[in-house]
Amino acid sequence: MGTALITGGTSGIGAAYARAIAERGDDLVLVARDHARLESWAAELRAAYGVGVEVLQADLADRTQVQSVVARLESSVNPITTLINNAGFGLHADLLTTDTEHDERAIDVMIRAVYLLGGAAARSMLRRGAGEIINTASAAAFITTGNYSAVKAWVLVYSEGLATQLAGTKVHVTAFCPGWVRTEFHERAEIDASKLPSIVWIDVDKAVREALDHVAKGKVICVPALQWKIGVGIARFAPRGMIRWLSGKLISSRARATDVL
Repeated sequence: MGTALITGGTSGIGAAYARAIAERGDDLVLVARDHARLESWAAELRAAYGVGVEVLQADLADRTQVQSVVARLESSVNPITTLINNAGFGLHADLLTTDTEHDERAIDVMIRAVYLLGGAAARSMLRRGAGEIINTASAAAFITTGNYSAVKAWVLVYSEGLATQLAGTKVHVTAFCPGWVRTEFHERAEIDASKLPSIVWIDVDKAVREALDHVAKGKVICVPALQWKIGVGIARFAPRGMIRWLSGKLISSRARATDVL
């Protein structure tokens, strides 16, 4: 039995991770901004699975609050055996906007916090001799639809770099790169996904189980679902000019162009 720390663990993909990990009998540390939602979800998980659930309220855009999560990762009391860097949100694709606050916050949450928490977890896990780190990237990391693609591309390459540095140890790192997952993410990001064909959608619980299986096997990149494996495979080997053309088509097809998780 171990303990998993999940950022953004109260909704969407994070909540699915919490269910899957509680089902396997591990304790949880849930990190999010909304204390009431944290407590409610923790109580539900305790009742359903009989596991220990800690709550840690933190805004990952605030460096001081990130340090409280770093301290928990470094603690030797009920040590963290699995870190899931999952907190995030959607971004509009306009790179010329003068209102950059939302994008800057995204960089703080999805880059700076991932970097600080990933490093703290890796150091602690190395000292103990084993551990797992999953960083939520995206299929969008392989295309060029604005800052969301740029942020998630950083998460992907960072995860590969960390995995390279930890090669030969029992600390495994996986970049989780899903396409369109059925959660409330898209509604909260103001993405109209109603016209998308059913084939693009991934079941969130199946996607999360695949990610957990990949990290357990030491695989560095997880693209869940066959249709997205094919799509990402094409994107990885297609000429970059073609990827930019396709990305432009995706952006122009939406009135308020937003990226996918």
